[in-house]
Amino acid sequence: MKNIVIGRFIPGTSFLYKMDPRTKIIVLILLMVSAFLVRSLSLIAIGLLLLMVVLLAGRISVKRVLLGLRPLMFLLLFTFSFQIFFNTAGNLLFSTTLAYSPGGLGIVGLLFAFWWLTKRRVPFKLLYFLLLLGAAATVLSLFSYGPVIAESTIEVYSQGLEMALFIMLRLVIIVTLSTILTLTTKPTDLNLGLEAVLKPFKLIRVNTEEMAMIISISLRYIPTLLDEANKIILAQASRGVDFSEGKLKDKLMQIVSLLVPMFIISFKRSDELASAMEARSFVPGRPRTRLHLLTWRPIDTVALCLAIVVLTAVVMVRVMGW
Repeated sequence: MKNIVIGRFIPGTSFLYKMDPRTKIIVLILLMVSAFLVRSLSLIAIGLLLLMVVLLAGRISVKRVLLGLRPLMFLLLFTFSFQIFFNTAGNLLFSTTLAYSPGGLGIVGLLFAFWWLTKRRVPFKLLYFLLLLGAAATVLSLFSYGPVIAESTIEVYSQGLEMALFIMLRLVIIVTLSTILTLTTKPTDLNLGLEAVLKPFKLIRVNTEEMAMIISISLRYIPTLLDEANKIILAQASRGVDFSEGKLKDKLMQIVSLLVPMFIISFKRSDELASAMEARSFVPGRPRTRLHLLTWRPIDTVALCLAIVVLTAVVMVRVMGW
C-alpha cells in the first residue's frame, strides 16, 4: 500500500511544477485520448519513451512511478497472459507440448513445495512465482518420466503477442500520466484547475465547484487512508496476524478486521474535515475569494500546443490508416 503514489504530492522545482494546473489537466485529457486512439504498437512504444523523457526532464523519480505500478501488476500480467494464450491471430511464433507424466508431475510438485517453503524470504513474490511456473512448464515440456497421462499444447501467435504488449503499454501510459498530475500538483491547485476545466458544465446547471472539491478531496485522501491501512496492518502484524497466510476463512476474517477500523477512520476523517470547513465559514455554492490565483505562463502555451499536435497527428494516422 505504501507504494501507491496516485494522490500524493511530492514537492519539486522542475517545469512540471511550474505549469498551470488547468494546462496539466487539459494536456492529461488530450494525451489519454491520444493513447486510446493509437492502434500501432510502435507508436504506443514511442509514446512511452517520450513519457520517460518527460519524467527525466521534469526530475521525477522513474523508480517512484514504477513502484506505483506495482498494485496494477496483477492486472497487467493477467491482460498480457490472456492475450498471449487466447489470441490465435497471426503467425505461429512458438509452440510446445506439455506431457503430464507421473515423474514430471512429481518434479513439479517438488518445485511447488520448494516455492512454498522459500516464498517468505523472497522480496519479489510475484516474479518468483512466475519463474516457478516457467520452470514447471519447462520440466513438463522437456522431460517425460513414465506413461503420459495427458497432453496440452501452448501456442503463441504474433498478433497475440503484439496485442498483449500494446494493451500493457497503454495501461502503463495512462497510469503514469495520472501519476505525474498528482505528483506535481498541490491539492489546492488541483481543485482550482478542476473548477476551471469544469466551468462549461455550468451551462447545464451542474455545480462544478462542489464536483471539483469532491474529486480533489477524494484524490487527496487516497494516500491518507492507505497510510492508515498500512499502520493497521503493521499493528496487527505485531500481534501475530499474517495477512498472507492461512485458509480462505481466516483471510476473510483478517480482511474484516482491517475494514472495520478503516470505516471508523474514514468517518472520523470526514467529520474532522467537515468541522474544519465549517470553522472557516465554508458554504457550498457561495462565491469565494482566492489567496492564490492561477497564472498562465509561456510554458503552458507550449505544452498545450504540443498536446494538440500529438492528438492531431494521432487522429490523422488513425484516419489515414497508417
